[in-house]
Amino acid sequence: MGISSFRELRVWQLGMELTEKIYRLTADFPKSETYGLSSQMRRSAVSIPSNLAEGHGRNSTKEFLQFIAIAFGSICELETQILLSHRLKYIETTDLETTLALLTETSKTTRGLQKALKAKLGDRE
Repeated sequence: MGISSFRELRVWQLGMELTEKIYRLTADFPKSETYGLSSQMRRSAVSIPSNLAEGHGRNSTKEFLQFIAIAFGSICELETQILLSHRLKYIETTDLETTLALLTETSKTTRGLQKALKAKLGDRE
C-alpha cells in the first residue's frame, strides 16, 4: 500500500521540523536582517516541505521528481545561509551543529526518495 498523503512522508516531516527550527533561530536575528537573511532563510526552509507536498500531489512520478529536485536545491541554499549566519555570529555553534545535523538527515532522506522514485521510473521503461 502506497503513501496516501504527503504528511506520511518522512522527508516532509523532516522538512517541517527543519522549518520550525529555522523560524525559531531567525527570531533572534538582528532586526536589520528582518527583510534580509532571516527572511531568505525562512523562504528556503518553507520551500522544502512545500515542494515535497506539491510534488506528491501531482499526477506522475516524473513530476514528483521535478519537485524533489527543487526541494533539494532549497536544502543546499538553506545550508549556505545557515553557514553564513554562523559566520556572522547570528547562530551559536551548538545551534549550528544541531541544525546542520537535521539538514543533513533531511538531505539524505530527500536523496533516498529521489533515488527510489528514479528506480521506479526505470522499472516502467
